[in-house]
Amino acid sequence: MSKAEDKKFLKLWQQYRENTAKATPVDLNETPAQKKKRITEQEADPEKWKAYYFPHYCTSESAKFHRDFFKRVLKNAEWYEVISWARELAKSVSVMLVVLFLVLTGKKRNTLLVSNSESNAKRLLLPYKSELESNNRIINDYGEQESLGNWEAGEFITKKGASFRALGAGQSPRGTRNDAARPDVILVDDIDTDEECRNPQRIKDKMEWIEDALYPTRSTSNPLLWIAAGNIIAKYCCITEMAKKADHHDIVNIRDKNGKSTWPAKNTEKLIDRVLSKISWRAAQKEYFNNPISLGDTFKEITYGKCPPLKYCDQVEIYADPSTSNKDRGTNKQASYKSVGIIGRKGRKCYLYKVWLEQTSNAKFVSWLYEAYQYCKDKGVDTLRVSIENNSLQDPHYQQVLLPLIYQQAATFGFTLPVTEDKRKKPDKFFRIEGTLEPLNRLGNLIFNIAEKLNPHMIRMGDQMLGVSEKATVMDGPDMLEGGVWKLINRQLRKLTSYAFGQRESRHY
Repeated sequence: MSKAEDKKFLKLWQQYRENTAKATPVDLNETPAQKKKRITEQEADPEKWKAYYFPHYCTSESAKFHRDFFKRVLKNAEWYEVISWARELAKSVSVMLVVLFLVLTGKKRNTLLVSNSESNAKRLLLPYKSELESNNRIINDYGEQESLGNWEAGEFITKKGASFRALGAGQSPRGTRNDAARPDVILVDDIDTDEECRNPQRIKDKMEWIEDALYPTRSTSNPLLWIAAGNIIAKYCCITEMAKKADHHDIVNIRDKNGKSTWPAKNTEKLIDRVLSKISWRAAQKEYFNNPISLGDTFKEITYGKCPPLKYCDQVEIYADPSTSNKDRGTNKQASYKSVGIIGRKGRKCYLYKVWLEQTSNAKFVSWLYEAYQYCKDKGVDTLRVSIENNSLQDPHYQQVLLPLIYQQAATFGFTLPVTEDKRKKPDKFFRIEGTLEPLNRLGNLIFNIAEKLNPHMIRMGDQMLGVSEKATVMDGPDMLEGGVWKLINRQLRKLTSYAFGQRESRHY
């Protein structure tokens, strides 16, 4: 570590010490009997234990996934878990609190913390060291922890013999023992980097180190707690590979499958909206929804161009997908995106004139339909279709929710939408999108309106298109576009087929 890094590290450590000491005052008038009773009650209830010893971290009430995580770890001495919680959901803090609980109560005694580099591992171990040496409540109840001669930034042993060591990926973990005891806690935190994930061989090499060198440092006769904390930042990364072996892989996004905050006590909907509004859709998917978008799997690029006047198109379709029956791939579930698109066909080319694509309410979705219809009429379109996807799984939602809203908003807009249900039995989403849209896009016959290129909805649409792959979890916009384009193409084919058939009939007779 350089002198500049040493100076920065020292400043951070002093700040941790001061904040920890200030946040943990003790009751000097408490009797020994009261103290013993309190400690027993707190250790029996981890939520109380956390709140008492770490009030500076526990500033918001724990969410259910926090409590469930603690229960799983405390219940299983031998355990292998991967937690992929989004940013702002306290991954590292939750891991630290459960490990300190196990260490201070004597259940674990040799902890190894591993990260993508030694300096990062030391940074992540710093709060552990600060708590043990400066937390007044820990010292008051569990005794002095800091020992002389064995108390350095990257490696320290408490007075009661519990050891902690920081290790960077690729470093030799051999000799990581506390007396004769091998590690009984191995923490893997922030192991993946964006740069390494762009090279599958580097991930493969790191996984070989994890399996060949790191994991075997454990004892075969004593239970090991293995916790790997990290977001899924790539489709192939150390976290995804460790998850395949885990006893439990816990995926929690910033919002749940209903589009609501998974930790409302801390992260309000307003603040989540604010954060997500400042980054791209792709960045948000990776950092907050465990859904890394790999570019170029199906669509190498999107063609933006000038669209002909809408009224001169051969056909115009308003297509809408409420996404109520969308079955998200895998266990990474999040709220679906409702979508409405205005699609025109002229000759061989299909144009996406305008799109609405967002996680939103049914009422707003219906208002988009009216806005789209009015947009087309304002552009001089006389004949157009308005179609809503409504398969067998969606039908109750369509009949009971959407239709009443359509009739309700008719009074506001002054007309009732001429809606047609699209009851087409659709095959797999990815293969439909690939089969219908990829040839059009590859040949330059699928055009996105360049006048809408900076519209947030069109930006999301472009990002979702570029992210389409067989393993993608979010393809709601492309799914809507496929539905509308398919209808335009097949309507034209039926027209041409009927015309040709009629000609043959007349010649025959």
